[in-house]
Amino acid sequence: MSTENREHRLGLVTGATGYVGSHVVAELLERGWAVRTLSRSRDKALSMTWGDRVVPPGARATPGRVEVIEGDASRKDDVQRALSGADAAWYLLHSMSSGEDFMEDEKRMAEAFGSAAREEGVGRIVFLGGLHPEGEDLSEHLASRVAVGEILMNSGVPTAALQAGVVLGDKSSSFQMLRHLSERLPGAIGPAWIKHRITPISVRDAVFYLASAADLPADQNRTFDIGGPDTLPYIDMMKRYATTWGKIPRVVVTAPVTTPNLASYWISGVTGVNRSLISPLISSLLHDTVLKERDLEGLVGTPPGGNQSFEDAVRDAVGRSETRRWTKVFTGVSVGVGACAVVGSVLTQPKNAWYKSLDLPSWQPPALAFPLVWTALYADIAATNALAIADLAESGDRPSARKHVAALAANLALNAGWCGMFFRSRKPALSTLLAAGLTASSVDLVRRVHRTAPERGFLLAPYAAWTGFATVLNAAIARRNRR
Repeated sequence: MSTENREHRLGLVTGATGYVGSHVVAELLERGWAVRTLSRSRDKALSMTWGDRVVPPGARATPGRVEVIEGDASRKDDVQRALSGADAAWYLLHSMSSGEDFMEDEKRMAEAFGSAAREEGVGRIVFLGGLHPEGEDLSEHLASRVAVGEILMNSGVPTAALQAGVVLGDKSSSFQMLRHLSERLPGAIGPAWIKHRITPISVRDAVFYLASAADLPADQNRTFDIGGPDTLPYIDMMKRYATTWGKIPRVVVTAPVTTPNLASYWISGVTGVNRSLISPLISSLLHDTVLKERDLEGLVGTPPGGNQSFEDAVRDAVGRSETRRWTKVFTGVSVGVGACAVVGSVLTQPKNAWYKSLDLPSWQPPALAFPLVWTALYADIAATNALAIADLAESGDRPSARKHVAALAANLALNAGWCGMFFRSRKPALSTLLAAGLTASSVDLVRRVHRTAPERGFLLAPYAAWTGFATVLNAAIARRNRR
């Protein structure tokens, strides 16, 4: 649209409440743009860092202000309304869903957006896709991004389809995955894709290029690769992240066969990133995602000080105090669980004369099974609960983190107390009540860790099952030995 009769430029940003989109809105505001967003929820837009710049419903955005259009990007009328009067539009939509209709839905949305932008006379579309190799079969999500970029470039509206690799920023899902794998695993057996080469980019630099692309001349209708100065395998990103924060060197080896679907389960469990996000992130790492040209830098320049190195981007994304949180939480939880294990072991006396005199049910497991099972369960308790507590603390939900710590402490007290009541106090009936309380507490812990990551709940479930079995066994012993 011509800007002859206006004193400012109006930009529409889709995906404005997403991680990259929210940063693009903030950058455009700083550059003096009037910004319009197409969002399903006005309340969510108001919760963004730029929420205080949102104009009242029905008002038009002026330079440095944001106008929120409530609507759905899959509805043509909403898209048309949002694009009306816009000089440029940022298409930052990408679904993390999957299925047979996933790519077709993405294509239809892009076609409708491009058509509406052409009809409304929008002067430029800016799209963010992914770096990818040529001539290879791409994953579903990466292929979809390539297809969307082509559709927008063929829409009749000049389009800059920017292509980036891993985005390094504090709330980026791909960075959260990298960060937590690097911080929480002293070593790992990883799938083959950890050796694939990647050109990462800091969120600061990605946003600079996305905002600057609006100023490209109209004859620029093409893809542009964007990336930082470093190209390295994912395994080296993990190692360099650890080195940046003074952590011990990480030892990572590759496994001959590890499917993306299988890897998504354990990665979600370790990192806390939702598995629905992990799967497409892994899919984008199944290829070398390397920058092949830097043409956009020649047209719009580079960010002040140049592109950030991997280490500088990591330092900007994470504060030093946060990198120590996992170590502190894991150490504290491990000490608590270890103390419980030691106390429980001291209180347990299966070789005393009283225990040997008991009438035990025939289905009781052999004595050797108990120390083996409990050792594995104590390790399970420490790992899953430490991960859950660390994630709650990192998310800023400290009340929930404190409640989880209290629930774990109560569980460990019941665990040790049950052993003392049975073997030292020699009161099977009372110890059955403690065992029942321990089972209820264990189920509650499973529920709590499941809320942070379903995979963790699955891993901790055997603890609740074992304490439930112990309660039944304890009750059977009490019933058989009432005299």
